[in-house]
Amino acid sequence: MNKVFLIGNLTRDPELTETSGGVSICRFAIAVNRNYSGADGERKTDFFNVTAWRGLGETVSRYAKKGNKVAVSGTIELRNYEDSTGAKRTAVDIIAQDVEFLTPRNSDGFEGGEPAPARSSGNRGSGKPALQSFDDDSDIPF
Repeated sequence: MNKVFLIGNLTRDPELTETSGGVSICRFAIAVNRNYSGADGERKTDFFNVTAWRGLGETVSRYAKKGNKVAVSGTIELRNYEDSTGAKRTAVDIIAQDVEFLTPRNSDGFEGGEPAPARSSGNRGSGKPALQSFDDDSDIPF
C-alpha cells in the first residue's frame, strides 16, 4: 500500500497552473520537522514537493500561502530523470488526495472566506449543525 500522511508548513505560496488539456494542477512544498534531534541537539527538517490536482489544487491555491500549516495525505511518486550534466537523478513527489488547513483562520495565514478541509473527492459538508450560543443560566440549580 502506498500511503503517506504529513503535517508541515508551506515553504512557498502554491502555484496553480493548467495542463494543455485544461486540468488544474497546484504545486507547493512543505517543511516537516522530524520527531527527534540530531547529535548536535537540533531538530532536522525534511522538505517535500506536493502536487494537488483539479478542485483540490484550486482550493489549496485559493486558501493556503507560505507559512501555513497543513496536513497532507496522499501517495508517494518517484520520478527518474537526467539533470543538465547527464547524471541520473530520482525525485520524490507527494500526490495529494486530501489537504486539511491547520492554521487558524483568523491568523495571518488566511484572508477572507472560510477555509475548509480540501478533499479530492469533492468538498462535502461536515454534517455538523452550526452551534449557536444562548444564555440559559437561570435554570442552573447551583
